[in-house]
Amino acid sequence: MTVQPEEFHPGADFPPSTREDWRRLAVGVLRRSGAEVDSPEDALAHTTYDGVTLRPLYDAADLPGDPGVPGAAPYVRGSRAAGGVLSGWDVRQRHAHPDPAVTREAVLADLENGVTSIWLVLGDGGLEISALPRVLDGVYLDLAPVVLDAGTATEQAADAFLRLAAERGTAPAGGNLGADPIGLRARTGTPAPLAPAVALALRAREIPSLRAITVDATPYHDAGGADAEELGCSLATGVAYLRALTDGGLTVEEAFGQIEFRYAATADQFLTIAKFRAARMLWARVAEACGVPARGGQTQHAVTSSAMMTGRDPWVNMIRTTLACFGAGVGGADAVTVQPFDARLGLPDAFARRIARNTQSLLVEEANVARVADPAGGSWYAERLTADLAGKAWEWFQEIERAGGAEAALDRLIPERLAAIWARRSHDIARRKEPITGVSEFPNLDERRPAREPAPRPAVGGLPRVHYAQGFESLRDRADRARERPRVFLATIGPVAAHTARASFAANLFQAGGIATITSGPGTDPEAIAEAFVRGGTTVACLCSGDKLYAEHATAVAAALRRAGAKKVWLAGKGDHEGVDATLYAGCDVLQVLRTTFDDLGVAP
Repeated sequence: MTVQPEEFHPGADFPPSTREDWRRLAVGVLRRSGAEVDSPEDALAHTTYDGVTLRPLYDAADLPGDPGVPGAAPYVRGSRAAGGVLSGWDVRQRHAHPDPAVTREAVLADLENGVTSIWLVLGDGGLEISALPRVLDGVYLDLAPVVLDAGTATEQAADAFLRLAAERGTAPAGGNLGADPIGLRARTGTPAPLAPAVALALRAREIPSLRAITVDATPYHDAGGADAEELGCSLATGVAYLRALTDGGLTVEEAFGQIEFRYAATADQFLTIAKFRAARMLWARVAEACGVPARGGQTQHAVTSSAMMTGRDPWVNMIRTTLACFGAGVGGADAVTVQPFDARLGLPDAFARRIARNTQSLLVEEANVARVADPAGGSWYAERLTADLAGKAWEWFQEIERAGGAEAALDRLIPERLAAIWARRSHDIARRKEPITGVSEFPNLDERRPAREPAPRPAVGGLPRVHYAQGFESLRDRADRARERPRVFLATIGPVAAHTARASFAANLFQAGGIATITSGPGTDPEAIAEAFVRGGTTVACLCSGDKLYAEHATAVAAALRRAGAKKVWLAGKGDHEGVDATLYAGCDVLQVLRTTFDDLGVAP
């Protein structure tokens, strides 16, 4: 029989489901696992570091309101009506190599192979300003936007760039002069006046599409802050610049047109999507309060997070940056910079830059991620998350304003808030509640990291710069410095099926600190296990088996290991057994376990 199109109803054979149906089923599953709960929503909810509750289920009732349409206030769905549908987002590559010849070659290679704008680090930690003409030799400034990042030398760098454009008789094709005095103070601790930034904005307003001001929110992210803190700090900084610009002679409309925002994009794709959507919502609210709602379309530059990058197993960074780039693109960022996978190792080489730019090309050209304006629009989860994140960020922004604004809050309020959030995140990282692939989970002790030329050291001072993996990586470095790799003996009690799960858990845990593990093999004879321990040449052991076998053999095996010279005996799992010093279990403080093990093994700091 031929089925007519109007007769086909997908899902018609399935009975309708309600939230109550889901709740009943979820409660049943939770209770079978031993949890006594009345509200599965509360039991399965998760709270982010900035206080946003992530629930297990969303429906139409969670929609916060009409997000509007792309290109119109409140700009949640994008600052441009077509989004990146026509040409994708701006693929922006960062360059900080101090050798002008090397940088010029890299810039030209990028522009010839998919990159559409250039981000140049000048002054301390980058190129000399006098090298700017050589670096940009062969670059068509009327086609390729250039973004400057010169720190304390912003005025000199901007002047050199504008002079170069004038000498060529070319108007820059957009870009940004990079003035960010408040961000500079956040990064370096050095107060900087706002007047020079205003002067640059007065010059830039004469050149269509060129901006003078960058609100760089990444220092707050790099100091351990969560998304709402990054957004709130950027909002307070942007408002401070609006006040300075309008006081300096620009109209409100011109002031809005001179500011670009820079945010970190992380491997948490949903929070990244929500962050860029929420940022536009917040800036639109500021524009509305200033009486210019039509100028509230925030220009956004996404940079893949430095804090999430690892120096160990750096190849995994390719996956992290791909997820971050995807989140930023779906979230509607105007420009995206993917950091090379070897960024933690030093200055990236040509291969790493190629992978970084091709990550974006693949997402734009092959995966067609940019072909839809606001792909997350209408998602109950994404819309609710955007609104909740914006609400938390607005509360934080108001707190900063009550403290006297962004500059005053940098004295105490902002550092204390960021430090508190970093302490909570560090607590979770140490317990592997926030796992780091290749570092705290599934480490590769035999890895051969690529060698890279050292990168210029960033300025000292200002907010701290943290890396999520730093605690584990410092222990890996400590293990590598030892005369021989430290080892822990795994006493695998019973048959393979009985001990494999906990032996794998313990091996993964110790290897996360650079400590190798050796096993006794299957068996229950305490003396045989002790003989294998002696051959292993270590003084720390860990029992690995199931609870039933622990009850039968743990005490005897621990005693045999003590007689054989074990200074410390761990047990993988939970339980109190004579002769066992401490236990390893999911959620324990792994960093503390590793530090204790280093001390027990006599490994030098």
